[in-house]
Amino acid sequence: MADAAAPVKRMAPATVLFALPGVVMLVALGWLGFAPWAYVAAGSGIVIFATAILLARHFRHVTVLRQYFEQLRSSDLSAPIAAPPEGGDQLFPGLNEAIRDTLRDRQLRRQELVRTISNHEAVLTALPDSLLLIDTHGRILRGNPAAERLFGKDIAGRDLISVLRNPELLEATEEVLAGATDKVVEFTVPGQFERHLSCRIAKLATAAFDGTAAVIALHDLTAVRRAEQMRADFVANASHELRTPLASLLGFIETLIGPAKDDHDARVRFLAVMHEQAKRMSRLIEDLLSLSRIELHEYTPPSSTADIELILESVANSLEPQAREKEMTLDLDFCGAAQVAGEADELTQVSQNLIENAIKYGRSGTKVRLLTRVIESGSGGARRLGKPGISVAVIDEGDGIAREHLPRLTERFYRVDTARSRELGGTGLGLAIVKHILNRHRAVLDIDSTIGQGSCFKVFLPLAVQGSADMHSSEFGPQKPSELPSNSDDAAA
Repeated sequence: MADAAAPVKRMAPATVLFALPGVVMLVALGWLGFAPWAYVAAGSGIVIFATAILLARHFRHVTVLRQYFEQLRSSDLSAPIAAPPEGGDQLFPGLNEAIRDTLRDRQLRRQELVRTISNHEAVLTALPDSLLLIDTHGRILRGNPAAERLFGKDIAGRDLISVLRNPELLEATEEVLAGATDKVVEFTVPGQFERHLSCRIAKLATAAFDGTAAVIALHDLTAVRRAEQMRADFVANASHELRTPLASLLGFIETLIGPAKDDHDARVRFLAVMHEQAKRMSRLIEDLLSLSRIELHEYTPPSSTADIELILESVANSLEPQAREKEMTLDLDFCGAAQVAGEADELTQVSQNLIENAIKYGRSGTKVRLLTRVIESGSGGARRLGKPGISVAVIDEGDGIAREHLPRLTERFYRVDTARSRELGGTGLGLAIVKHILNRHRAVLDIDSTIGQGSCFKVFLPLAVQGSADMHSSEFGPQKPSELPSNSDDAAA
């Protein structure tokens, strides 16, 4: 009713305004005596009525046009443009055609704007680098998917200081928001897996409609820094560990070229030793390369699942001949464990290193036990792992390891008995490889040993969940897996 009454209310003053000159003239004629007042009244009524009739048609067309534009405002951009209502040309020649052209141009511009925005959103979504949009107060308005994976999905509305607590970055952000030029800051985020980030802060020329005043782009340099560190470590470790076998090879070669040139027995003996030294160098280089590859992706959790009991059974079968040589047996005691979250190849390497060590350092005629158990809620393993899981224990009956050595067993090239380790073909990298693989799997390694009784190496692995969602932590610095020995019931043999 209000919409219908509005044109009438607007038409009444317009009718009076347009009819006023004619009415004034008639009143003047009556005042001067040229027309009776009855004629003046009748003429005034006719003028007002005729003006109202003329204006009514135009106001009706204007009202219809108004409703037409309101309908277009709420219509779908992809829908065809409705034809303008009849009568527009009566208001002004060519008005309908002008309306059609204007609306067509407006629709094309809006569609182009929507496509442009969609393309920009697609680009931001596909960017591997994290982007944060902040307002003038340093509050995060939104982030792209890469930023949500890095900081969590609830970053919108949080203050920048609650997400990134680096003083240098926060100071640079304040300076840029205050009008300074773009700034680049490199910083390190501590945690179990230290991250190296390069951050660029750029202020927008004009604030966006949603309040965005600046953009923070974060580029992850962790892989680059790790590669640089690994190259340096590889050179240092390789030069240190290869020096002894290379010196032996050179000594034997010089002896064979010189004094023992014609000594057949010495040649045979020296060549056998040289062959062993060459194999030692080959194993060392292979382990160093394997460790470097594992460290490169250590901060990226695996996304697949594996059957740990099937892996243990396969490794045990492959090492059965080695155990038979020492008259040892492999005793498998499995609980029918569910799938664990992890890469099968890497878990195979962990199993092989632990079982092979148990065979090497176990006493002849003994057995190596392989156990799997479900981690009970509330147990020490469950508390340390922080989620449901499976424990895998490799137990030998060797000489045991003194407790002062246990915390350092997973260090590179650390050996309790250097001579015996080298005699058995060890490179000093086996447990270091185990540690880094388990770090990537967010698992826990527990070592317990008793002199004269043997050692127990126990691994706590998280159970696989649907989509392995829990393996993709979005927070910096997840809980660090423990590598220290424990006297808890979970670590006991």
